[in-house]
Amino acid sequence: MRYHEALTWLYSLESRGARYELDRMHASLAACGHPQRGLKTIHVAGTNGKGSSSAMLERCLREAGYKTGFFSSPHLHRYVERVRIDGRPIAESEAAKRLSAFRKADLPLTFFEFTVLLAFEAFRDHGCDIVVLEVGLGGRLDATNVDHNAQVSLITRIAKDHTSILGDTLPAIAREKAGILREGTPAVLNIDSAPARRAAKSFANKRSVNAWVLSEDFHLEGEEAILPKGERVSVASLGLRGTIQKRNALGVVATLHRLRERGFDISDAAIAKGLKNASWPGRLEHQRAENGAEVIFDCAHNPDGAERFAEYIGTLPQKKRVLLFGALADKELEPMLAAFDSLVDHRVYAIPKIRRAPKTMRAFQKIRPGQVRKDIHAALTESLRLAGKDGEVLVCGSIFLVQAVRAALLGVRSDPPIAM
Repeated sequence: MRYHEALTWLYSLESRGARYELDRMHASLAACGHPQRGLKTIHVAGTNGKGSSSAMLERCLREAGYKTGFFSSPHLHRYVERVRIDGRPIAESEAAKRLSAFRKADLPLTFFEFTVLLAFEAFRDHGCDIVVLEVGLGGRLDATNVDHNAQVSLITRIAKDHTSILGDTLPAIAREKAGILREGTPAVLNIDSAPARRAAKSFANKRSVNAWVLSEDFHLEGEEAILPKGERVSVASLGLRGTIQKRNALGVVATLHRLRERGFDISDAAIAKGLKNASWPGRLEHQRAENGAEVIFDCAHNPDGAERFAEYIGTLPQKKRVLLFGALADKELEPMLAAFDSLVDHRVYAIPKIRRAPKTMRAFQKIRPGQVRKDIHAALTESLRLAGKDGEVLVCGSIFLVQAVRAALLGVRSDPPIAM
C-alpha cells in the first residue's frame, strides 16, 4: 500500500473504537517478536504538559549525543509526526510499509494500538539509544504500558479530562496515570495538585517505586530547579513559551538527573541547550498573518489547559483580541470559554471536521455569544478581519481546530483529520 492507502485503511479502524485493556496488545507484540523489549524508554504520563515535557526531554537527550526515538499523540499535521527518530518523523514510505504488514497479519488492534506497535518496531529497527514514550490516554491500560525497558517514569500535571474513562476526581485520575509506575524503575512525580500528588505517591509506595516527589524532593526556586542533593539547574532560558513551561522544565531536569543515576551521560550543558532549543508546534506558538495580525495557537483542549493559555495571554501587552474556538462534543465548554472573558473582544466559532465534533455550534453560542463560520478558512478570515493589523487571534479548543487553522494560515500540508 501507498501512504494514502495505508492511512485510509488505518482510519477505517475507527469502528473498533478505543479499548482499554492490554491482552490484545501483549499478544500482538508477541506475534511480532516483542520489538519493545530491547528499548530503553522514558515513560511520560499526565493530563497537561506531557507533550511539552516529552519534547524537552527528547531534545536534551539529542543534545547529549544520544540517538532518540519519540512517540507522541495525536499528531498535528501528519500521521508520521507521531513517530520520530532524532527529531524527524519517519518517512511516509516506511509508515506505509509497516502498516501494510500489519494489515496482512490481520492483527485485532485499534488505530492507536497499531500506531504504538509501529513505533516500537521503528525504534528497534533504527537502533535508538533511548525512547521518549508519551502515554496516549490514562496510563494503567494505555497501549504504551507494556514490557519495554523503562529507565524513568515521569508524571506531569493532573487535571480533569476524559472523566468517563479515568474518573471524575483528581486522585482517581492520578491513580490511573500512576499505573505506568514499576517496581525497580525510578520515577518523577511533577504533580502540582496536592490531592493528586498524594494519590500518585501512595501508589508509588505500594509498588516500591523510588519516586522523587514535587515539593518534597525537588522544587522550583525562582528560575532554578532545586534537586534532592541541593543541585541547582537554571530553567531561565526555554524554547517553549509560558510560565507553566518552567514547571514542566523542572520535571524534565529531575527526570534527566534520574537518568544519570542509570548511567546516562547527560551534561548540564546538554540540558541547557536542549531546554533552549526545544520546540513543540501548536503550543503557545506565535505566527504573523499577512494582514499583520498575530495568531497565537495553543492546543488547550480542557478547562485546565484553557486557563493556562488565558493566564499566558494575560501576561502579554493588551491588544484587540479575537478568540477562534472549536472543541469536541465531550468537552466542558463553559469553563473553557469563560477563561477568556476578560481577555477577548470577539469570538468566532468553527467546528473541526471530525466525527466527535458537535453537530451544531449552538452549544458554544449559548455559553458565550459569537460569530459562527462553518468553514475553517472563513472563520480564520473573519477572525483576522475583526482583529485588524495590530490585533491578535487566539486559536484553541481542540488540536484538530489548531491543525486546520494552522494549515490554512501557513500552507502546511496535512493528512485528513482523524476522529480519535
